[in-house]
Amino acid sequence: MTVDTMLWRRMDSPGHDSCRLVATTQGWLLSGTAVFRHQSGPARLEYAVRVNRAWRTRSARVDGWVGNRQVRTRVRRVGSSWEIDGLSAAPGPECVDLDLGFTPATNILQLRRMALAVGKAAKVPVAWWDVASKGLEVLAQRYERRTITTYWYEAPRFDFAELLTVNSAGFVVEYPGIWVAEG
Repeated sequence: MTVDTMLWRRMDSPGHDSCRLVATTQGWLLSGTAVFRHQSGPARLEYAVRVNRAWRTRSARVDGWVGNRQVRTRVRRVGSSWEIDGLSAAPGPECVDLDLGFTPATNILQLRRMALAVGKAAKVPVAWWDVASKGLEVLAQRYERRTITTYWYEAPRFDFAELLTVNSAGFVVEYPGIWVAEG
């Protein structure tokens, strides 16, 4: 069984995230727990994202709490559409990846699916789940692979553009100003 694990420390506020990526008979399971300070108070969120063998998101769950609010969210990709908690969601067919906004873990799913060669770039719109809105939105992103271990990453919505460093498994180990791997 293939298993990769990570531990990150948040740099912009107190927090940690730990996850593991496990090969399954139908694809991959990314699961972990993030504990961090949110504007609403302390947060603890457990997550699990299932992707098929082509690294396309099939389903996800997020459970835990943020401040005094309980969180229990289920996301599914149904054909070329998305559902959140059983209801149709807005992101369109161009979004094949789910990005959980509170963790750097889900970047590995996009990076593995794209499998960019050094010097190649791709626009990667994702279905982005935000803790505050509890909904799915389209988040425009762009990745350009600069070296075996670095990607130039842009998320215009957040006016964010930085060089991300990844490890041999494809996990981001340095997300400048936000997350850094420990150990």
